[in-house]
Amino acid sequence: MLNIKTLKRPQVFMRIFGAAFSGALATLAFAPYSIWPAMLVSLFALLLLIHEQSPKRAALIGFSWGLGQFGTGVGWVYVVIEKFGGLPTAIGLLLIGLLVMYLAFYPALFAFILRRVQLPLALSYLLFAPSLWLVIDWFRGWFLTGFPWLWPGYSQIEGPLSGFAPLIGVQGITLALLIISGSIALAAITRKLSALTPALVAAIVATVSGYVPWVQETGESVDVAMVQGNVPQELKWLPSQRWPTLLSYQDMTRQNWDADIVIWPEAAIPALERDVPDFLARLDAAAINNNTAIITGVLDQNDDGQFYNNVITLGDNGMQGYNYPAQESYSKHHLLVFGEFVPFADILRPLAPLFNLPMSSFSRGDYTQPNIGAKGHQLAPAICYEIAFSDQVRKSLTPESDFILTLSNDTWFGTSIGPHQHLEIARMRALENGKPVLRSTNTGLTAAIGYQGDLIAQVPQFETVVLRADVPTTRGQTPYTQFGDWPLYIWIVLSGAALFWLTRGQTTSQAKDDQSQ
Repeated sequence: MLNIKTLKRPQVFMRIFGAAFSGALATLAFAPYSIWPAMLVSLFALLLLIHEQSPKRAALIGFSWGLGQFGTGVGWVYVVIEKFGGLPTAIGLLLIGLLVMYLAFYPALFAFILRRVQLPLALSYLLFAPSLWLVIDWFRGWFLTGFPWLWPGYSQIEGPLSGFAPLIGVQGITLALLIISGSIALAAITRKLSALTPALVAAIVATVSGYVPWVQETGESVDVAMVQGNVPQELKWLPSQRWPTLLSYQDMTRQNWDADIVIWPEAAIPALERDVPDFLARLDAAAINNNTAIITGVLDQNDDGQFYNNVITLGDNGMQGYNYPAQESYSKHHLLVFGEFVPFADILRPLAPLFNLPMSSFSRGDYTQPNIGAKGHQLAPAICYEIAFSDQVRKSLTPESDFILTLSNDTWFGTSIGPHQHLEIARMRALENGKPVLRSTNTGLTAAIGYQGDLIAQVPQFETVVLRADVPTTRGQTPYTQFGDWPLYIWIVLSGAALFWLTRGQTTSQAKDDQSQ
């Protein structure tokens, strides 16, 4: 006699492998591939694969989907472990495997809860699933300082749903993706074309929003020169390389004194600010003499021994010359786990060089800080990883802000897809807030990004070059800048209330049936 479970087992394996494949497909939606429909196909496949599955089996399918997405989407982090971690290959692979499995837990949780809460299919896919995904994504962007990388909404920067960004932000795009995917899945399962109505409505709203001039151009532009120093990470902090590096940046700047603002990348100065005040004073004087402002990343240590990752401005910045410490400055708030601070440091640091990387003992600046001034313009800084935190960037902006400024050092990621994803995130910040983004990096991708998320100018990676661009400024604020994620919070509350109301009669009827039995 045949075992029914044996007959079903190949189907289960097919679903698991299909989930891993569809999860990997999602990576193609992000930069550098930017095949935006791949995300819709991937989410649609996930919803189909967990349909009519038990909660535990759905969780396994969701976990497999997550392994596919994050294994291909963030596996590039291994470059950092391999090149700078000082660990054996086996240990490095184990660590990246643990990271991928941790991230895969989130889609597994989504699938488990979606199948655990018994709802009519239409309500489950069109109301509950989109809200549930948002809540889980937000938790991922907060827990252990947060990892909001590869939120689905980022994949649509080149697609028609990008029109949602200035209205309700990147997570608004994620919401639309889940509604559209759920609508298509519902139509495929029920074979009713009417189920596509929510998808059509979402597409129409996105299209209309994309044509609304949420902000206006001022008619003025700023001449910006961003210096890409292309200094190898393994040489950057060698004492013998300090002055060659400083002189290289100085020489490239000297050829661009006619720019309004010259920008150096994150930690471009390979020394603490307190150790090079004379150099900075001379640079400040030269910039003032040429009516130019200079922005640079520099590390520093205060009198209490705390290290900070800073951005400072020199030259034409509204101050009366440079004095240590720089008056116009910003200190990084959102620090990268292990890269800039090590939890349980006393335990982990002795275990491996990975937990003792140079400059991995930073302190945080305030969550929101004043904009920095340069050549009469106001810039809202976000250093490296901070650009991925949409709410922090939004709260840094004021009605007087002219630019979002992000300095980075993606040298750690080598030739991987990581820097391309990082640039894509920066483009989303521009589109959300209707403000141009100036992105200066050590090895690329250095870029001037327009207020609609378009690339005004970009220079190749791993070249010592200066990007020169005229960047138009804007006035006004987008709805997202003003209200943030509040419309999404309201959506979640209203959808929860609607689910309770619509299923109230069903729950009461089910309770009566249980009592009669």
